[in-house]
Amino acid sequence: MTSTRREFLATAGAVAVAAAASAKDANSRLRVALVGLGGRATAHIRCLLELARENVELAAVCDVDSDLLRSRVEEIEKKTGKKPAAYDDMRRVFDDKSIDAVSFSTPNHWHCLGTIWACQAGKDVYVEKPLSHNIHEGRVTVEVARKTGRLVQHGTQCRSSPNIRQAIEQLHKGVIGRVYMARGMAYKVRPSLGKIPTGQPPASLNLDRWCGPAPLNNYAVKLKAGQWHCLWDYGNGEIGNQGVHQMDIIRWGLKLDEHPSKVQSMGGLYVNKGDQQTPGVQVASFQYRNRDLLVDFAVRDWYTPCEGGIGDQYPFVDNRNAVGVIFFGTEGYLIIPDYSSYYTFLGPKREPGPSASDRSDPMVDLPHFRNFIAAVRSRKASDLTADVEEGHKSSVMCHLANIAYRLGRTLEFDPEKERFVNDAEADKHLSRVYREPYVLPARV
Repeated sequence: MTSTRREFLATAGAVAVAAAASAKDANSRLRVALVGLGGRATAHIRCLLELARENVELAAVCDVDSDLLRSRVEEIEKKTGKKPAAYDDMRRVFDDKSIDAVSFSTPNHWHCLGTIWACQAGKDVYVEKPLSHNIHEGRVTVEVARKTGRLVQHGTQCRSSPNIRQAIEQLHKGVIGRVYMARGMAYKVRPSLGKIPTGQPPASLNLDRWCGPAPLNNYAVKLKAGQWHCLWDYGNGEIGNQGVHQMDIIRWGLKLDEHPSKVQSMGGLYVNKGDQQTPGVQVASFQYRNRDLLVDFAVRDWYTPCEGGIGDQYPFVDNRNAVGVIFFGTEGYLIIPDYSSYYTFLGPKREPGPSASDRSDPMVDLPHFRNFIAAVRSRKASDLTADVEEGHKSSVMCHLANIAYRLGRTLEFDPEKERFVNDAEADKHLSRVYREPYVLPARV
């Protein structure tokens, strides 16, 4: 995409046309395109096909790997009897005026730029977590969504879980008293990345488009399976991959509507070595202005005991890992051990209090997609359970933790300016160098 075209899409005229183009009433068919057909795309396909009975069509798919693209087209055609349009370049999806919305399940480094281009082309967006690869592009994405009037749903699907919503209501009503601390955890046994092989990618993979705004590296051939999460050019480590879900729940439960003002983080690669860059073990702590509480988060990538019953007595969705949140209050504590359950324990004897659990739909993907579609029809961002602004704020917590880890020191952050306080070295991590032509718009 040329800079001239990017600037044109950003003009007020283009915005007005885009806003008018996708107004849909409750009886209109919504045509959705899915960009990025790797592992997480399986859930997107399942949900979008399930929503066909609600007049939603998975009309197009896109991937830069021709073998994967062909396989997904065949899969969808077999399930529906209809072959979706197939694209190997997301920009062609945005050019397709018949597409109303785009669902992104690409690697992290593509989330914001893809969302921005889609919004500028008049498409509403469902984008996987974390919203952003860095803090600056997250803010630009929020501004573009607002400027264009597009609906952008962030893939923190716990926001659409009835039981998690009930848990948050209980917290806000004071079921465990005043919350003085919240702790998130992502204890997931992860295999070693090992040594990344060099050499040319397979003929089926367009390496330039896979890397996009990131540096062009041949070793992306091995990163298709999700190993890109542990390399800084493409991912944000486990705290950005899994942790953003729990960061989001913590923010929601504590009504943390502004960014932290102080963050520290330590860790390293203590078990798995190889070429992994992000920490396998990480501890991060956050403080907020005018809030008498502490937030912390822990990542562990190998064998570990569970905590607060999370992972053993109350297993995670995969029955192997320990992932969740603990809210500590003056009258007890509340745990959220998965995407659809919560439990409270009150008083010095930890007596069971209000709780709810439903393992029938452990990932809660379908309700989140259904909420997105409803908001697209209503044209009200307030109807989204995980609006782009919420996704930005939760992703920022992960980015702050990683920056503090990489610099090895405590950082002070200005929540309003979204910059570090008198720290030019830390500010360099607010954005990245974008590779032409995959760059953020010069103006919103």
